[in-house]
Amino acid sequence: MYRYDAIDKSILTDRSNEFRHQVSRRLAGDMTEDQFKPLRLMNGLYLQLHAYMLRVAIPYGALSSNQLRRLAWIGRTYDKGYGHFTTRTNIQFHWIKLRDAPDILDALAEADLHAIQTSGNCIRNTTTDPYAGATADEADDPRVWSEAIRQWSTIHPEFSYLPRKFKIAVTAAPEDRTAAKVHDVGLQLRRARDGQLGFEVMVGGGLGRTPYIGQTIREHLPVRHLLSYLTAILRVYNRLGRRDNIYKARIKILVASLGAEEFGRQVEAEWAQIDHDKVDLPDTELARIRGAFSRLDFEALPAISPLFDATRKADPGFARFARNNLKPHKAPGYTIVNISLKPPGGVPGDCSSEQMDVVADLAERFGHDEIRVTHEQNLVLPHVRLDDVPEVYAALNAAGLATPNISLASDIIACPGLDYCALANARAIPVAQAIAARFAEPELAQKVGELKIKISGCINACGHHHVGHIGILGVDKKGEEYYQLTLGGSGAEDARLGDVLGPALAYDQVAPAIDALVDAFLKERQGGERFLDTYLRVGLTPFKAAVYADAH
Repeated sequence: MYRYDAIDKSILTDRSNEFRHQVSRRLAGDMTEDQFKPLRLMNGLYLQLHAYMLRVAIPYGALSSNQLRRLAWIGRTYDKGYGHFTTRTNIQFHWIKLRDAPDILDALAEADLHAIQTSGNCIRNTTTDPYAGATADEADDPRVWSEAIRQWSTIHPEFSYLPRKFKIAVTAAPEDRTAAKVHDVGLQLRRARDGQLGFEVMVGGGLGRTPYIGQTIREHLPVRHLLSYLTAILRVYNRLGRRDNIYKARIKILVASLGAEEFGRQVEAEWAQIDHDKVDLPDTELARIRGAFSRLDFEALPAISPLFDATRKADPGFARFARNNLKPHKAPGYTIVNISLKPPGGVPGDCSSEQMDVVADLAERFGHDEIRVTHEQNLVLPHVRLDDVPEVYAALNAAGLATPNISLASDIIACPGLDYCALANARAIPVAQAIAARFAEPELAQKVGELKIKISGCINACGHHHVGHIGILGVDKKGEEYYQLTLGGSGAEDARLGDVLGPALAYDQVAPAIDALVDAFLKERQGGERFLDTYLRVGLTPFKAAVYADAH
């Protein structure tokens, strides 16, 4: 993992000291809330329905055991004993007192953590593949480039006041586990036929009120020019992006209005004016960053573990966990362990302080001291020996963290919704819980197979509902909660926006509607099709008939 240097530590200390002074002025009444708001947002502090919420950055979703323990301590000391992992791979604490915020920032800085640029019209936390460095099919380790972006973008004076927030994702594998195509900039690492490493650059993706899939403006950008090309993109956006209308300020609106070809032309023209040597990383600096992510010293192990196989045969629960939550690792004798934060009756993405401590201990003992956060609100131990999986599973199971549902119907993405968020129109958490309860029976969940359900409590789409196989959007109808369903979305390499199923449904109709959709899928399914495959083959009609026949 990358370790913060003296420059990083100095930035965090100075920012924390500055914010302590700002908070003291606010508490003393020397500053109004309107004056304080932009200052607190620059430090990740939101005012939600019931309390302040602090959003802590987890750059490219990577944590050490020490850092996760520090987050657990903050949850235990300053919150209600838990934290909420988000689709940006950050963590949110929803019950923060303003007077405690400076102490929390100090505690974060001691562990090389912070809340910088988790809000505001700036470059937000860059996300990447949670399996980076562990999967065999990546062209390069995307964390190297994500870290380069972090260092370049943190408190970048030119890009601190953009027209609107700006999100970047980096992926290096054919299977996109980052939702790169629905980001302001998506970067796909590939090797050209001559072996040269480069990025496909996609711009203008995004969800929310006006969703778009990102469009490619450069098929192959040599990696050495990443920062200068991003600079060109942001300068065009800064110059032409709208600042008169918050709903039309994202780069996706600019790309849509200009057209991807014209936007790309302007980026290339801007890029030609940049002195690349003054912006792009020197080879020595790139080598320093890459050294932090050098190949781990994996043991030379046989590909088969008798202990693992024997446990799988003896324990049906372990067998389900192994089938659904383990993924292939590039090193023989190792596996990638996915930890679901979606237990029956739980809040998607919530993790108690005690559970964080358990995961931190397991990472330290069995996982090369690394934890990853996924944009699907789960955790990952990326490097675990097969021989150790039975012990890891036993500890996870005892902590309520062994739910074997990764990518199944109960592995639901959901925003906090109206239970916490002042922007929400409807609840998301109880809807997710009601749906998950219907798929708690393992045989049914396995029969249905991969089904990505995503729920947002408002049009801002923090739950990524537009790209769910089944998407659910909460809307307000004359003070009552209703939910609009979409089908056929995907945030993966086959990214597409879902199609609206029909009229919005009342709160108590949503879970039965999901049952009807799944029943229709099982009737229409051919062979081993996923829900998405069947929908794309047969279209909306049988699903619409099933839902509205039951709803009325």
